[in-house]
Amino acid sequence: MATALNPRTSDQRRGAIQMGEVLVVGLPQFKFFMEYGPEQGRKVTPGGSGTESNVHKLPISENMAGVSMRLNPGGLRELHWHATAAEWGYVVRGRVRVTAINLEGHWEAADCDEGDIFFFPRGWGHSIQGLGPDEAHFILVFDNGSFSEFGTFSASDWIGHTPPQVLGTNFGVPPETFAKFPKSEVWIVPGPVPPPLPTGAGNPHPLRFVYRMSAMEPQQFPGGTLKLVTVNEFPMSSTMCGALMTIQPGSLRELHWHPGSDEWQYVIKGRIRVGLFGSGGRMRIEELGWGDSGYIPSGYGHYIENIGDEDAQVLFGFNSGSHQSISASEWFERNSTQLLATNFGVPESVIEKLVLENQFVRKGTKT
Repeated sequence: MATALNPRTSDQRRGAIQMGEVLVVGLPQFKFFMEYGPEQGRKVTPGGSGTESNVHKLPISENMAGVSMRLNPGGLRELHWHATAAEWGYVVRGRVRVTAINLEGHWEAADCDEGDIFFFPRGWGHSIQGLGPDEAHFILVFDNGSFSEFGTFSASDWIGHTPPQVLGTNFGVPPETFAKFPKSEVWIVPGPVPPPLPTGAGNPHPLRFVYRMSAMEPQQFPGGTLKLVTVNEFPMSSTMCGALMTIQPGSLRELHWHPGSDEWQYVIKGRIRVGLFGSGGRMRIEELGWGDSGYIPSGYGHYIENIGDEDAQVLFGFNSGSHQSISASEWFERNSTQLLATNFGVPESVIEKLVLENQFVRKGTKT
């Protein structure tokens, strides 16, 4: 249970952290467990299932939402589009086939392996299908906090609510052709695993909507690794970007903030502690584990610490095509020792001991 603490009582803060409790000083909850069951609202069909987190379930997440979806082999997330949000996806496990069409008539089908990402701009028609042999699990991130996976524009819903006479005229067949079509949205349907894609199929957009993040060499840091894909690497994804970070036990994603984007998190494995600073003495520290999502509003200071016994793997989505961050260590490094000593009211000798170098993921020792 959350423990409300006096922001001026540092001993209480340390005690709360050591006891594994939540530190709450004036900020709302910023984590949400995504992998809940049907009794909590997971939508399940014979073809797969999905859960979601948005502003209605996590009020702080005003600008971004997320979905955890699973597809059985052949399971199809039907043809649909989103009128209110772009969609950025990461394949956690398994393989999927994604298709897309845009307003210029470019269309493409592509297969994604574990670790790959895809992006559908707002309004593009698309689908996702499990390729087997096992269940596929992927995370979807949307740049609209009010987005709901259970309220999209679906092909079956549209056809099912259009008069058969209109459908017959539109598709050049007798109206009775549509007698056995679904009368409402099917969302995810079971089906056969599709055959391999033919070479050169489609009329692809010059900017491809799939990026092979699985083949990307990660950046190495003292305390972990990072795969960061921005609009520079993935030009199609002009309004969103994402990253996959590994943090070693005891290590720390340094204190930093993002001036130009919100941050949506999903813990793939491990246990982390996230500290969120919101100015005016407001601070909240929460622990996240597998299946938890987190949300950091734009401009809020934060850090991420691995508190488990294994490497933590965290997926990040940002509602900007560019990744912008300012670290506290680099910021302090750019100022004189005298200025910092004056700022914090300590001797310069104390400041000189600080390691003021941006290491992104700083090596630590698990306590």
